[in-house]
Amino acid sequence: MSETNSAAEVAAPHRYTAAMAADIEARWQDFWDAQGTYEAPNPSGDLAGDAELAARPKKFIMDMFPYPSGAGLHVGHPLGYIATDVYARHQRMTGHNVLHTLGFDAFGLPAEQHAVATGTHPRVSTEAAMDNMKQQLRRLGLGHDRRRSVATIDPDYYKWTQWIFLQIFNSWYDKEADRARPIAELVAQFESGERATPDARPWSELSATERADVLGQYRLAYASDAPVNWAPGLGTVLANEEVTADGRSERGNFPVFKAKLRQWNMRITAYSDRLLSDLDGLDWPEAIKLQQRNWIGRSEGARVDFAVGDDAITVFTTRQDTLFGATYMVLAPEHDLVEKIVPAAWPEGTHDVWTGGHATPADAVAAYRAQAASKSDVERQAEAKDKTGVFTGAFAVNPVSGEQVPVFIADYVLMGYGTGAIMAVPAHDSRDFAFARAFELPMRCVVEPSDGRGTDPAEWDDAFASYDAKIVNSSGEGISLDGLGVVEAKAKITEWLAARGIGEGTVNYRLRDWLFSRQRYWGEPFPIVYDEDGIAHSLPESMLPLELPEVEDYSPRTFDPDDANTVPETPLSRNEDWVNVTLDLGDGPKKYRRETNTMPNWAGSCWYELRYLDPHNGEKLVDPAIEQYWMGPREGMPHGGVDLYVGGAEHAVLHLLYARFWSKVLFDLGHVSSSEPFHKLYNQGMIQAFVYRDARGIAVPAAEVEERDGAFWYQGEKVSRVLGKMGKSLKNAVTPDEISAEYGADTLRLYEMAMGPLDVSRPWDTRAVVGQYRLLQRLWRNIVDETTGEATVVDTEPDEDTLRALHKAIDGAGQDMAGMRFNTAIAKVTELNNHLTKAGGPLSRSIAERLVLLIAPMAPHIAEELWRKLGHTDSVVYQDFPVADPAYVVDETVTCVVQVKGKVRARLEVSPSIGDEELEKLALADPAVVAALGGAGIRKVIVRAPKLVNIVPA
Repeated sequence: MSETNSAAEVAAPHRYTAAMAADIEARWQDFWDAQGTYEAPNPSGDLAGDAELAARPKKFIMDMFPYPSGAGLHVGHPLGYIATDVYARHQRMTGHNVLHTLGFDAFGLPAEQHAVATGTHPRVSTEAAMDNMKQQLRRLGLGHDRRRSVATIDPDYYKWTQWIFLQIFNSWYDKEADRARPIAELVAQFESGERATPDARPWSELSATERADVLGQYRLAYASDAPVNWAPGLGTVLANEEVTADGRSERGNFPVFKAKLRQWNMRITAYSDRLLSDLDGLDWPEAIKLQQRNWIGRSEGARVDFAVGDDAITVFTTRQDTLFGATYMVLAPEHDLVEKIVPAAWPEGTHDVWTGGHATPADAVAAYRAQAASKSDVERQAEAKDKTGVFTGAFAVNPVSGEQVPVFIADYVLMGYGTGAIMAVPAHDSRDFAFARAFELPMRCVVEPSDGRGTDPAEWDDAFASYDAKIVNSSGEGISLDGLGVVEAKAKITEWLAARGIGEGTVNYRLRDWLFSRQRYWGEPFPIVYDEDGIAHSLPESMLPLELPEVEDYSPRTFDPDDANTVPETPLSRNEDWVNVTLDLGDGPKKYRRETNTMPNWAGSCWYELRYLDPHNGEKLVDPAIEQYWMGPREGMPHGGVDLYVGGAEHAVLHLLYARFWSKVLFDLGHVSSSEPFHKLYNQGMIQAFVYRDARGIAVPAAEVEERDGAFWYQGEKVSRVLGKMGKSLKNAVTPDEISAEYGADTLRLYEMAMGPLDVSRPWDTRAVVGQYRLLQRLWRNIVDETTGEATVVDTEPDEDTLRALHKAIDGAGQDMAGMRFNTAIAKVTELNNHLTKAGGPLSRSIAERLVLLIAPMAPHIAEELWRKLGHTDSVVYQDFPVADPAYVVDETVTCVVQVKGKVRARLEVSPSIGDEELEKLALADPAVVAALGGAGIRKVIVRAPKLVNIVPA
């Protein structure tokens, strides 16, 4: 401590400093915890005996689940948490019963990687990370109901994640009723004969395995052989997001292959239409809604069958009007029909360019499949110049022309989209055009070009695509589309196909069923066991939770990175005592084998909003009355849900789509009253930071970089600077602990809220934090004597200027906080505080108290301390937010601009409530206006009271 600072503190021992802020903040955090200040009452019990509290409107406010990183928080992480805390505090002060809490999405790959590297159980490192984050968040003064905090890794929590999985497993989607129903009702339909089995045999004649296979085609959670991203070098299947564009794993840079493995899936596609239509009832950013709509990808078209021998290739197309232009077909390399249709030898006359240089079709297909398996979906769909593929040796029949068209496989067609097969119309699709040119395939123009290029595709540089053109060259036996527009042609050909049983109008979706298995240890075990016939059985609720067993090795088994013909070995599969069990599932003790995959880390975050409501209920997922109170539908919220959900836009699709799906299943089955989890969604921006790199491109510690003459230097070497993310690896992270220690948590809260609009990204600047620190110091000095520590307020009435400044601040800041415009709310409070500072003298008590209440949502610790110094013994948290007096919000006068011939000739100070007629008289009588008119007549006077008069001379 310098001598100057030491002398200042002796002279003013009660000055607001970082040390005083730390003391104030710690004391009030302890007080809030001891008093249960932020504990939100539930309707059953808590509200029943309190009529006033029961009458309050509710407000359920949530942040997106944080993952407890071992590195802890940097100042970018709590941006959203502080914002929701300010909003929640304002809502409490405006009469709402507020539920605001925070838990941890604690299953995940980082903890497992740490366990593999160190041998430490993932639970140990995860719980240590949670404890650290809890302390960091508590230090920020966040008003969470800590009784309700949950962690997905707690068995009492994932018991219900497993329970929900079983509800989904034991359900099917009834298309006629447009909702999920218990699988037992489907079984009853098969038993009674109301619904026929696939081969029309009576249900009683099917074996247990056959029945299980039939039900698997209906279940909302089902196991199937699904194409997955398989990384032998890691020993695990990867999500698409974990695979780079060049087909390698993000972690370890190992090659990733497409393989078929037995996996659990969620039939989210059954809900495609409801997931689309219900977006209209949600208060979400339009950009997020658009992303969800695009991800679901609804398109109307037709299913068309192309005969191949005794089989048929089914395609989905949105341009069935161009069927006469289909001159070849392409299957995804993984398509089930490929092996079936490949002949022993190349057909006579096969072009050399079609064979890929292979002696037989089987050799060509096998080689190409291996090549395609090494590419990611992103890489396969990239618009590369060179199109690759190979002829299967088979031909299909174009159903409208009867022509034999060759069938290829090519990696630009994916099994995950449509049917995994396309009819190629190269004259009218750019990718097909490029492929046809590369493989010397015919093209036929069937949509008349409108750009003068003619109708011979051989002379074109690219395909012609249009929905506003006439159909040509499209006549065959029994049908002609020539001369029709696209819409009419589509309708006619669809009807023709349906009448012949070779197609029908249908709707297709880009959305695929959700792959729900992971070959990892640190995740929720599936509550599923298999009998000796391989039939899956659900565990009864009495056996939940099925807890993770101990294992000696947390890592999946790895293989030769280039060997795609291997299968994963999961960590759970090595614990034979856990895997092989004898259970009585109601029909006597039998031997079973447990599922050894685990659920993905998305599982626990699909439903956590419900557990916040009733976190200690051991008998039910959530009490129905509690769920109805906090999340049930009401006016303006047709689907119910959380009142405000705040998080990053990076979760636009996956998490939000998955959570919506789970909500709808639970709603259909009668477990909840809300069919949507989150009514209002708000995406906060990102706090960015400058990244400094040396000549090698290596990040250097930002805190040690010096700026000299517009350049940046680190240890005598010039470094570059770019604005980017904040993080430990970039050596630019600043922790909230550092800022809190130097300035106090209230200063940090104010700075993060004042940096700019909440929904935009903004750069962090530690040097600018001091501005909010000085605001709090001035606020403190306006109310507290720095020598005695006593409040200096007086019981006198404030002057009119001060009242106007106060009520304008109350009106503006209150509206801004309700609208989550916290930066402008802080600006208005700052303006008021500056007015009071300039006015000098002790504050009126009524002004001081309302000033404290005004800043309380944003800087709660100092507000509590000042509230106590003003003589109050209760917490500021539940005080009423000040209400502005309209008489003081409106200016006494406003400036009216008077124009003559478009030029300003006078400015009048007038009442805000002045009428058009009176304002016109004043303007015309003004000497400057009279002089400007110079005796000329007036053609028109335009009045926009109270701010504008525009005079047009004759």
